Amino acid sequence: MPLFKNPHLQTIAAHFWPRPSGTRHHPVEKRLYHTEPEVQVLVETERPAGAPRGEIVLVHGLEGSADAGYMHSMAACAVAAGYTANRLNLRSCGGTERLARTVYHGGLTNDLLFVVRALAAEGRAPVWLVGFSLGGNLVAKLAGELGEDARPLLAGVVAASAAIDLEACARRIGQPDDRLYEYRFLRLMRARARAVWRSTPADLRGIRSVFEMDDRITAPNFGFGGAEHYYRTQSANRFLERIRVPTLFIAAQDDPFIPFRIYDHPAFRQNPCLQLLATQYGGHVGFLAKGRPCRWLDHAIMEWITDRGTKHPLISSGY
Repeated sequence: MPLFKNPHLQTIAAHFWPRPSGTRHHPVEKRLYHTEPEVQVLVETERPAGAPRGEIVLVHGLEGSADAGYMHSMAACAVAAGYTANRLNLRSCGGTERLARTVYHGGLTNDLLFVVRALAAEGRAPVWLVGFSLGGNLVAKLAGELGEDARPLLAGVVAASAAIDLEACARRIGQPDDRLYEYRFLRLMRARARAVWRSTPADLRGIRSVFEMDDRITAPNFGFGGAEHYYRTQSANRFLERIRVPTLFIAAQDDPFIPFRIYDHPAFRQNPCLQLLATQYGGHVGFLAKGRPCRWLDHAIMEWITDRGTKHPLISSGY
């Protein structure tokens, strides 16, 4: 049962909720990957005490980092289950602004693919990808881009509260009830644009929405013809039919950022590799539950990973 039935309470409470962190018990290995000329991304890795059962790469959401609460608690849950957890900072995130000539964007899978291939070269693949929010779009898009070629690299994918239709999500977050969230995102996006792209006050003047930020700053800097072109080409919903590894999407029908209608996609009916777990409540990357486990999302993800997509543990999970 959900702890709160109000989606905003779920979203905000989950952000501030005390979460376990394995960093107190396991040393964190920090490694920079040189993914492109003038671009390095930081991966923070936690390992279980014994031989790992597998590797999981975690990908955060919009204006997040490897230090986000949900990244720490998911990593702790993974390590407790015997997996190595690799928390990826997207390009220019996690204090790496000086190590990137560009920022990340919602469909930029290059850095993630580089890290996955590097793990494969070390004999640590196939790996599980777990993405949250914008990171959910990235992991699903990468799986679709790879198609059959994903099999040697990816054991499976989990996309939680995933923004698989970037335009629909940007339009939704521009609605009045999401104004406080959008204000926070814009503040962080402006700061990153100033730090990495050296955007000036004149460049940023008058931008009052995520859509406008993407239309005037993100899209032109990556060669897209405006926000709509960026959203259309970089959304995972264009790639769902091509996914060929087990992929779980977890979505709350009351998510204040992600319109649930975007999951009414034919691929969920036609592609046997896809599984959609939809809950009535949960907010955005919330899913706090009454009783134990309170952080239902982490445990649901790990149950699915350890059971290779078997539905029974999720049905009995009690959320």
